[in-house]
Amino acid sequence: MHGRPCIRDLRITVADVLGLLSAGQSRDSILGDYPYLEEADIDAVLAYAARQVDHPIIAAK
Repeated sequence: MHGRPCIRDLRITVADVLGLLSAGQSRDSILGDYPYLEEADIDAVLAYAARQVDHPIIAAK
């Protein structure tokens, strides 16, 4: 959508989902409002956002 990153071939952008999450909506609420989204889509949105800030995280063992 106008060059903005979208989820799969859907007309919902990464920014749309990030906005919903940052406004306090739960994953279950988002998935209920957008039944064509999957749990993995929200995981992908968060992973994409993490890569965009270019802040590597090293997991503790």
